[in-house]
Amino acid sequence: MPHVTSDDHTLASQLATAAGRLLVDLRSRATAGGGDVDGKALGREGDRRAHQLIVAGLAEARPGDAVLSEEGVADRARLASPRVWIVDPLDGTREYGEVPRTDWAVHVALAVEGEAVVGAVALPARELTLATEPAPPAPPAWGGPPRVLVSRTRPPAEAARVAESLGGELVPLGSAGAKAMAVVLGDADVYAHSGGQYEWDSAAPVAVARAAGLHVSRLDGSPLVYNRPDPYLPDLLICRADLADRVIAAAAG
Repeated sequence: MPHVTSDDHTLASQLATAAGRLLVDLRSRATAGGGDVDGKALGREGDRRAHQLIVAGLAEARPGDAVLSEEGVADRARLASPRVWIVDPLDGTREYGEVPRTDWAVHVALAVEGEAVVGAVALPARELTLATEPAPPAPPAWGGPPRVLVSRTRPPAEAARVAESLGGELVPLGSAGAKAMAVVLGDADVYAHSGGQYEWDSAAPVAVARAAGLHVSRLDGSPLVYNRPDPYLPDLLICRADLADRVIAAAAG
């Protein structure tokens, strides 16, 4: 495997944090007048500016690496690169535009030979960045019914089956990064997603969750593979390791 250094982890964290600060500042200035805010336009501008910041930082610090960004131009040359940075400059554009929601994120990950090994997820509205180094501590024990996260706008049927099978409860939340980090932080127990995502939606959250000792996989338990020709990666499971087998079985129906 090509060499990964502590500097890679630091770079991911620094870029995610810097983009998050830019987004917080942009949203603050947009709402400073006290009038109505065009949330969609704000989200588009946030996506554009955060993308520019992260890509420029990567070009300067890692000019030999490839980049796959949600907001970037598709470049199949990345398929020949063993090191590919996978970026979602603003995960949860809808939530970002709905001031003052906090459940949106910035993702910066490095996939090496198809595996997300470095990552940082910034939760800028919470002034928090979680990264692969130093790894987050394992989430604290939870004695209540398992908390299963779902999209607040498009809850998948599989999540409902999982919650019923575990005797748990559904908890709606915004962006993919916010949901994944809720499991890392111990605010939830299962994030089971189906119905459509791309590599940039999950790469950084998966790297951080794995570093925290959580189970990460496709919803059927198979490995998550990154930097493929088609970046569509429709399903994801992040959960406490002791729940993984039961969640996978429940999701299969």
